[in-house]
Amino acid sequence: MRTTLCDLLGIEVPIISAPFGPFDSVGLAAAVCEAGGLGSLGTAIRPLPDLREQWRRLRERTARPFAINHTTRPFDEEVFAASLLARPSVISFHLGDPGDLVKRAHDAGCAWVQQVMDVDQARQALDRGADVLIAQGTEAGGHSGFIGTLALVPQVVDVAGAVPVVAAGGIADGRGLAAALALGAQGVAMGTRFLATTEMAISPEWKQLLVEAGSRDAVHEDLLDVLLPPYNRPRHPAQGRLLRTPFLREWADRRDELPERIGEIGREVVTAVLTGRGHEYLPFAGQSVGLIGDVRPAAQVVRDVVSEAETILSALGRDRAPRPAAGAPVPSR
Repeated sequence: MRTTLCDLLGIEVPIISAPFGPFDSVGLAAAVCEAGGLGSLGTAIRPLPDLREQWRRLRERTARPFAINHTTRPFDEEVFAASLLARPSVISFHLGDPGDLVKRAHDAGCAWVQQVMDVDQARQALDRGADVLIAQGTEAGGHSGFIGTLALVPQVVDVAGAVPVVAAGGIADGRGLAAALALGAQGVAMGTRFLATTEMAISPEWKQLLVEAGSRDAVHEDLLDVLLPPYNRPRHPAQGRLLRTPFLREWADRRDELPERIGEIGREVVTAVLTGRGHEYLPFAGQSVGLIGDVRPAAQVVRDVVSEAETILSALGRDRAPRPAAGAPVPSR
């Protein structure tokens, strides 16, 4: 199951875990790394001392490559500079034009992985020097675009040339990995499936929501952009995808009141996110929730995805093998 993505990033299997923004995913990232994939840590909202402590803890738990993620929601120059000094193998980025950040990462010895949601973003990232593109379809949780993964991935592959493409959005098992490889991708990135793992540091209630939810429960909602900290990014064609909650239902019907109370409610949401109660407000989830029926260890998720994909691809290879002509002798095994 090795692909060019594995060779480029120094990993053993072509699976990347999502960074999960402000949530503490050190345990999950370490488990994914130790299973041969690429674990990721987010940087959004949390202060730099907390992030440095996360980076230290992850290095204590694994010597394998991992990614530190940044986003222009909002971008923090101090955190970015500190992450380069931490020398992760990979810097990942999404929701905006990386500009000269790619060169700075390369100068620090880090590979650059850019998430894109359409072909124009892919071309821009390639012009900037991205080493890997993550083509994220609308099915994905968190901020996602409006083009389905099945349609987006081959379009990005067509413009990427020798740059490896990773498929994201709606992928939660080996069938998704096999499909991604068939579309020309060199691996997959998964978020929602890894949220529902034993190592992910979110509340058991959130994990249970993921297990019980169906794909139609994971909806795009503009309120996410209003309620999180102020944005300093250009308006990308993206919306947050998350599970419906009583909080969201209430404010969806009271949008006209938000401008007067946004400071108060925004602080309430951020406090909840940082204290483990984010599922009561903004429980991120992609449409792959319909494929998740349990909470299991991350290493088992990685093994199961790879094993199932290998079985599928092997079976497809046998089905495509030339058939002997009628009456021809069948080779002995």
